[in-house]
Amino acid sequence: MAQRIRVLRLIARLNIGGPAIHVVTLTAGLDPARYESRLVTGMPAPHEGDMSYLAAAAGIELFVLPELGRDVAVFDDAVTVIRLVRLMREFRPHIVHTHTAKAGAVGRLAARLARVPVVVHTFHGHVFTGYFGPIKTRLTILTERALARMSDRVVTLSERLRDEIAEHGVARRERIEVIPLGLDLAAMASTVSRLRGRFRTALDIKPDERLIGSVGRLAPIKNVRLLLRAARALRAAGWRMRFVIVGDGELRADLEAEARALRLNGDVIFTGWRQDLPAVYADLDLLVNTSLNEGTPVAVIEAMAAGVPVVATRVGGVPDLITDGVTGTLVPSDDTAALTSALVERIERADDSRRMAAAACADVVGRYSTGGLIRNMDALYRQLLLEKGVTQIETRTG
Repeated sequence: MAQRIRVLRLIARLNIGGPAIHVVTLTAGLDPARYESRLVTGMPAPHEGDMSYLAAAAGIELFVLPELGRDVAVFDDAVTVIRLVRLMREFRPHIVHTHTAKAGAVGRLAARLARVPVVVHTFHGHVFTGYFGPIKTRLTILTERALARMSDRVVTLSERLRDEIAEHGVARRERIEVIPLGLDLAAMASTVSRLRGRFRTALDIKPDERLIGSVGRLAPIKNVRLLLRAARALRAAGWRMRFVIVGDGELRADLEAEARALRLNGDVIFTGWRQDLPAVYADLDLLVNTSLNEGTPVAVIEAMAAGVPVVATRVGGVPDLITDGVTGTLVPSDDTAALTSALVERIERADDSRRMAAAACADVVGRYSTGGLIRNMDALYRQLLLEKGVTQIETRTG
C-alpha cells in the first residue's frame, strides 16, 4: 500500500492575519487519508495577536521553534536552520512548503540541506514597496531571487502579485502559480444577520449612527493615519460619523495620540484585537482599507462576504479583488481628499452601495472557497512530486 504524502508547512508566526488562516486551513483541509502534515511556527510578538487558537480548534498540533522570529537575528536564525534540518530528517517530508519571508528563508535553506524532494514557497504579499529604503529593498529582492532558485515553485495569491514578483525578477512567470485564498465565506455570509446590534451595543454606538471600520495590524504599511485624516476632514465638513479601528500593533499608541490631537476622541474608537469579527462586520456601514501595499487582504474579503460596502486604496493585489464601481470603491494611495470624497459618496448613495455590496458578496464567496484552495494545492503538490519522480506515495485523486 502506498504511503501518505508528508508535508512540512512552515510559517514564522501565527499572528493575526491572512497567512495564519491560510496555513491552518491547508494543514487541516488536506485529505488525511493521503496527507500527513506538520505545521511548524515561531512565536508572535505580544502586540501582533495570536491565532494559534485556530490550530487548536482544528485539532492541529503545533511544532514551535522559539528561535524563529520575524526579524533577522544571525544566531537564532542559524539555530532555527539546524533545528529544522533535524526535524526534516526525522519526519522525512516529501514536500516542504514555507509561508512568509522569514520562514521562507530559513525553511528553504533547511529543506535543501535535508535533501527534501519538493520545496514550495507562498508569497502572501511582498515587501518590495513601502517597507524599506532603496538599499535594503534591493538586498531583499536579491535574497528572494536566490531563495527562488531553491524552490520548485513559487505561489502567489493573485495574478497581480504574480506579475509584481516576476517584474522584480524573483522568479520567471511560468514558475509562479496563482492559488487564491480559501476562506469559509458561506458561513460568514449566513451568520452576520443574526449578529446585528451586538457590536454597537458593546461600544454604546446608536443604531442610526454611521459606523466606518478598519480591521488589521496597526503598522506603518497599513497607513491608518490616512483614515484619521479623512475622519478629521469629514468632521470639519459637518459630517457626523463614528469610526472603529479593530486591531493592534506597534503604532497603536501613536495613532491614539494622533486621534486625540485631531480632536477625534469621541469619533474614533480603538478596540484592539477581537475574535468576534462577524459581529464587527454585521454592524459596519463601510469597511475601509488604507494600506500602502497589500497582498490579498482577508479583512476586505470577509467584509465583502458579510455584505459590507468596501472602500480601499488601489494597491498590490486589491484591484484583483475589487472591481472599482462594481464590487467596491478604489481610491489612490495616501490621498486624503480622494478617500474623504469616496466615503461621502458611499454614505450618500446608500442604495448603490448596497447593490455593490451584494455583487461583492456573490463574487468572493464563489472565488475564495476552502474547497478550491485545497483542490488547487493538492493538484500542485501531486504535479511537483511526479516531476521529481517521487512515485511511491499516495497520489491518486478522489
